[in-house]
Amino acid sequence: MHLQAAIPILRIFSVEKARDFYLDFLGFTWDWEHRFEAGFPLYAQVHRDDLVLHLSEHHGDATPGSAVFVRMQGVDAYHAEVSAKGYAYMRPCVEEMPWGRVMAVIDPFGNRLSFCESQDQS
Repeated sequence: MHLQAAIPILRIFSVEKARDFYLDFLGFTWDWEHRFEAGFPLYAQVHRDDLVLHLSEHHGDATPGSAVFVRMQGVDAYHAEVSAKGYAYMRPCVEEMPWGRVMAVIDPFGNRLSFCESQDQS
């Protein structure tokens, strides 16, 4: 038996706002999208490095206001990258927490992503 990495599903309400936040601000790549037919809710996948997220407009797929904890290296460099973009709706900072340095962002749909570089990582 072997468990693989989980893929969080985050509820979204606007494809345009999701693209603006996840692609333009956070630097993710839009991998694919699916609709059962034209005008139906979107289900999509985005990724950056090894982090994969699913974004869904479907009512029952996820709860708005969910939280995702992301282990990473280079949180200060990531903070500098996103800060340089001048995104109007989010100005994150890096906080020193007992478990590491954390940059938390909240997407336009109330979902929180906490990017954490543990103190024991190089």
